[in-house]
Amino acid sequence: MPSLDDLKKRIKSVKSTQKITKAMKMVAAAKLRRAQDNAEKGRPFSEKMNNIILNLSNSVSDKDNASKFLVGTGKNDVHLCVVITADRGLCGGFNTNICRKAKNYFEKILKEGKTLKIFTVGSKGYDQLKRVYGSYIIEKVNFKGYKKITYKEAEQIGEKIIKLFNKSQFDTCKIFYNKFKNVITQIPQEQQIIPIENQKKKEEKTSDNFYEFEPEENEILDDLLPRNISTQIFKAFLENAASEQGSRMTAMDSATRNAGDLVDKLTITYNRSRQAAITKELIEIISGAESL
Repeated sequence: MPSLDDLKKRIKSVKSTQKITKAMKMVAAAKLRRAQDNAEKGRPFSEKMNNIILNLSNSVSDKDNASKFLVGTGKNDVHLCVVITADRGLCGGFNTNICRKAKNYFEKILKEGKTLKIFTVGSKGYDQLKRVYGSYIIEKVNFKGYKKITYKEAEQIGEKIIKLFNKSQFDTCKIFYNKFKNVITQIPQEQQIIPIENQKKKEEKTSDNFYEFEPEENEILDDLLPRNISTQIFKAFLENAASEQGSRMTAMDSATRNAGDLVDKLTITYNRSRQAAITKELIEIISGAESL
């Protein structure tokens, strides 16, 4: 049984922790509003850009000479997986959910006998993947010193992916991130960015569209496709930023409530121990008086 002094120190310690988690929840709530606005404003642009490229790709007459970013290398043997996570912890299952989604895909690729290459963006993703998949990681990037991730950083990641593709280092590239739905729910996403994934529904809707190209259609696509890679990565950054703050807010709220429950339990234990100590002293005093 811990002493009264130990219980007193423990209660004080838990109360201090509760103050920290409450403050972190409030900070996350303040950051969430801005991050959510950015994510929601970024969605229409990235989705529209993807749709335009899909529309243009359906109108391309010479598929054989089309950009490799659009039609691929003709093979599907080497897969590059870009796992985008956070650089900070204390955000619930945010990083774990992305890594779990990515690991399921890794296992599927390896079972099929294909080559896997991993590109981690964010230190937490690297920390979770390095133990089992360390030999497959070819590149790792983090933004620990950055207050805010901008399009410039997304462009840097995009350029690295494009360089690897131009060197024939992979055939297919997918990104993994969390899509923000609400404070409680963030949905892990798997999106193919090289080659552009054709979706049947979009093809059906846009199959009747006709475009006149100026300059040549391949020239336009050669300029648009690399930009689209950076755009989709930036969209993933924006979605992750909102998801991270939402997940942190929920985790800190839960931690604050758990700390409150623990303080209540410790206070009850402290009061019982104090009462027992007082009762014991009284019994000793009464016993001593009776012996006299």
